[in-house]
Amino acid sequence: MTSPRSEPAHERTVCPQRLRERVAARAQRRCGYCLTQEAVVGTPMEIEHIIPESLGGLTEEENLWVACPLCNQHKGNRIAALDPVTGEVVRLFDPRRQGWKDHFAWSPGAERVIGLTPSGRATVLALNLNRPSLVSARSAWAAVGWHPPHD
Repeated sequence: MTSPRSEPAHERTVCPQRLRERVAARAQRRCGYCLTQEAVVGTPMEIEHIIPESLGGLTEEENLWVACPLCNQHKGNRIAALDPVTGEVVRLFDPRRQGWKDHFAWSPGAERVIGLTPSGRATVLALNLNRPSLVSARSAWAAVGWHPPHD
């Protein structure tokens, strides 16, 4: 199986450690899309190019955020996806410039992400934010008070 990224891993730009740390700190060390917290899952978040390198995006702070490995893999080199309600292609949610709560909400048990806007709905679908394993994990995290993130 191949990665959805269009450029081979050896051709991707390496993100300097200090830049990686600034971006991770600003993101509160949680995925910009599904809000999974690094401290809860025990694995580092990945540096995510909002505009992928394959589409001309640069490895600079204004184009970077963090994402969990699965959201980053599902996003691949996309910047747009289909809104399942309107049928239109819309830009994916941009965690650096847009507020999560403006585009998403939690289901009553906080185990599922609900897209509120065309961008939110397209992102939920494209990044598979309600994948069964994550829904199950969120339910367990919520039961012990680790989810949803408080802010």
